[in-house]
This record gives sequence, structure tokens and C-alpha cells, in this order.
Amino acid sequence: MTAFEPSELVVTARCGTPLAELEEMLARAGQMFAFEPPHFAAEPPAGATFGGMIAAGLSGPRRAAAGAVRDYLLGARIMNGRGEVLGFGGQVMKNVAGYDVARLAAGSLGTLGIIVEASVKTLPRPSAEVTLALEMPGERALESVNRWIGRGIAVSASAWRGGELAVRLSGAASAVAAAAAALGGERIPEASAAARWAAIRDHRDAFFAGEEPLWRLSLPQLAPSVDLPGEQLIEWAGALRWLRSGADPQAVRTAAARAGGHATLFRGGDKASGVFHPLPAALLEIQRRLKAVFDPDRVFNPGRMYPGI
Repeated sequence: MTAFEPSELVVTARCGTPLAELEEMLARAGQMFAFEPPHFAAEPPAGATFGGMIAAGLSGPRRAAAGAVRDYLLGARIMNGRGEVLGFGGQVMKNVAGYDVARLAAGSLGTLGIIVEASVKTLPRPSAEVTLALEMPGERALESVNRWIGRGIAVSASAWRGGELAVRLSGAASAVAAAAAALGGERIPEASAAARWAAIRDHRDAFFAGEEPLWRLSLPQLAPSVDLPGEQLIEWAGALRWLRSGADPQAVRTAAARAGGHATLFRGGDKASGVFHPLPAALLEIQRRLKAVFDPDRVFNPGRMYPGI
């Protein structure tokens, strides 16, 4: 870490800083990374890093309520393919104006350059959280969560699987207590709830075990269930749907597109069909031009996201 001023809600750190170390520091100050980034690997040196968090661009259960990694990235220093260290953005919100070039690093998977250092906005931790478990079918769960959000209930996470909906409420103690009483269901003890959300975030939940390919479907929140074989875990009020399925990759992508979204082969399976959903020609051309500007000799992870880029 290079700078942390709790009153400014901004942390600046080098790319190799362990993510767990930063989160512990933020917790002592009563703050957090709002987007609840996943760790996947639990222990250093294999553990998650600050730069990896940005390059992967992945967010955890709180993403639908709080926003994504790129929404909180204020500035970054990046080494491009020519060995030049370029600085974009700053360390306060008022410096983030014009073209938000720093945010291109979020989710770039190291294809544009090396993230040397970055500044990320943090948020105060909620004063109270309660997790409820309710038995209901998938379609009803999606309708219920979105209706609660529309009523202003502070839903900070939701996860449906196999007929059970888990919903986390966060905010002021009085508001959380009132919402929990209105929603009903079984209240999950605090420690068990924290472990449950961490297991979903880091893919340690039993759902993520096994040999079948794991697909990550990004769909409109109220899109109906996709007609595909396999088991699903639905997060983000329906916007993120994990699918364990041996279905044909083209069938998965066709179903996702028909529902208004896209599908990524997140883990396992045959990569010959591509990991990411095919881009329209115009967007693919933008990707090519960005790669040419930042990494003209294709030094960094060539072909990692799309062939020829």
C-alpha cells in the first residue's frame, strides 16, 4: 500500500499488494471495497492481489447493490507494451473527468499493460446486516427480490439455488430490522451468513464443485429461466446466473443471447469454442484499436480474450 486516508474514502496501492491485507486494513477503519471482490485462492503467495482484482474486474454478491470494480477505480499507473509508465485519473473523485482511461484496466485481464499502482474508492461498512432464507421457486424469487428492491428495501445480496432464496439486508439497524420483519423467512446466524456469502463469492460453495463446465450468464434481471440442462445458482437479483452444464457451448450462448444477455465459459469445458461471448464487429474493432495503442507488439497476453487481439 502507498496511501490510505480514511476520511477521503480512497486507498492507493501497488499491484502486488495482497487483497486480504488491504481488506483487513479497511475493516479496522470501518470501511470496505463496496463490490466485494472474490479471492478464489485463499493463501499467499497464491492469494488474490490488488492488481489482480482490477485486471479480473470481477465483483462478488454485493455488486448489484453497490456497483462494479470499474465504478470505483479512480486512477491507475499502467506500464504499456513499450515499457512506458502512464498515469491516468487521480486519487479523488473530482480528478476523474474527461476520458476515464484508467477504467479500461478493469476487466482487461492484463491484455493492455501491467497495472503498477491504482487508487480505488472505498465505502463505510453497513452498521447492520441480516441474512434471511426463504423457500420459493426461481421465478417467484426473481420477482420478489426485484419487487423488494423497487420498494427501497436495502437488499445487498441475493442468491437462489434449488428452491431456496438467501437475501442479505444491509444498512441502518432500524431499517434492517424493519425490513427483516416484513420479509419473514428464517434468519441465518451472523457467522453462518458471513461464511455462506464468502463461499459463494470465492466459489467454495458446493455448487461450484464438480467436473462439469461452469458458465457465467449475464442476463436482464427479470429474464425467464434459460432452457438448458444443468444446475443454476442465481445472484444479483437475476442479473448473474451461474450454470453447471455439459450443454453444447453454442446452445448456451444462443440461449443467453435470446434472453438478452451473454455467456462466458468461466471454468472447465472445451475452450476451442472461445471463452467469451463473440463481440459484434464494431465492438471487436474497438478492442483491436485499444490493443494497438497500448500494446502494439502484442506483448501482454495475446489472444487471452479474443483471437488476434
